[in-house]
Amino acid sequence: MTDPRVLAAAFARALRDAGLSVPTDSVATFVAALGCTGLGSRDGTYWTGRTVLVRRAEDIATYDRTFAAFWEEGARSDDAVDAPAETASLAMDDGSDDAGADSHDATEDGGATIILRWSSAEVLRNKDFATCTADELRDAARAIAALRVHGSVRRSRRLRPVRGRGTHHDPRATLRASLRTRGEPLRLHRRVRIDAPRRLVLLLDVSGSMEPYARAMLRFAQAAVTGRRRVEAFAFSTRLTRLTRDLAGRDADRAIARASRTVPDWSSGTRLGGCLREFNNSWGTRGMARGADVVILSDGWDRGDPAELAHEMGRLGRVAHRTIWVNPLKSTPGFAPLARGMAAALPHVDEFVEGHSLGSLERLATVLARG
Repeated sequence: MTDPRVLAAAFARALRDAGLSVPTDSVATFVAALGCTGLGSRDGTYWTGRTVLVRRAEDIATYDRTFAAFWEEGARSDDAVDAPAETASLAMDDGSDDAGADSHDATEDGGATIILRWSSAEVLRNKDFATCTADELRDAARAIAALRVHGSVRRSRRLRPVRGRGTHHDPRATLRASLRTRGEPLRLHRRVRIDAPRRLVLLLDVSGSMEPYARAMLRFAQAAVTGRRRVEAFAFSTRLTRLTRDLAGRDADRAIARASRTVPDWSSGTRLGGCLREFNNSWGTRGMARGADVVILSDGWDRGDPAELAHEMGRLGRVAHRTIWVNPLKSTPGFAPLARGMAAALPHVDEFVEGHSLGSLERLATVLARG
């Protein structure tokens, strides 16, 4: 069996071939991490590599493509590892006795072939929440709770000291340092602007048509609230309910239970336009949505006036940095935004993404980090 550390080094080489700048110390950290954890979990391998090897948000898409080609599609060349006779590939569940286990096996037929079995996790990752069993939904809930929703950053007005070249002079630090040299400023101190996390606002549709997806979306919102600063979460159906405080706390199950009790109109009708008007009047245009990433998680079914929804989406778009609409029905073959609410809102949406599965929520986290 090929040592996981050998495959880790080969993957880092593939990232460099794809154009990513991967420092040697990051490669050493990644190799050491996989040497300890092994290759038993697809998500563990993915997030370990992304945390250690990716330094810039704009490199995430390249990392995702390279990860899929290297680990999931078996698109590695024979010289990707140190031993030329060894090849590696990933096999999906083939119905064998150990198909449900997350493991990695080796068989030898001339050379060694590594078969990485991430079958159960891969099936669940792409399975529609509406078709999941109760056990699968519990597994998905644990995976969603482990998601890291970093979000995008913005250039702050705050400055920090920097050695070398900076964008702003720091006269106070220069003067203070000159006191050590009898008033002679031997070095000009400088400062640069820092990056601050951009506020993230989540608006979750909990109406009856969203029932198969609302719980999973609420888990995603809870992971975002506990995982980073400057996150606000709301639920809406026929009225708007703020859930930020209810979703706070490390115990995800208790947080979800608190939020569910707080929402008085769970699984009722939908008033997209009216709820969005309430958000704009009470929160959004008063500062909460200004410069923020606003995510609306809804299927777009609305009993209200489409013109009102279009007007409120326009108001929101004028103050928000980005408006992202997550629709769980978008993955349906032949989908078209024919619902009145969805058709009215779509012209004011910056990003229109899927939200039906664990994999789609992972991609949503990537979209949010992209900024």
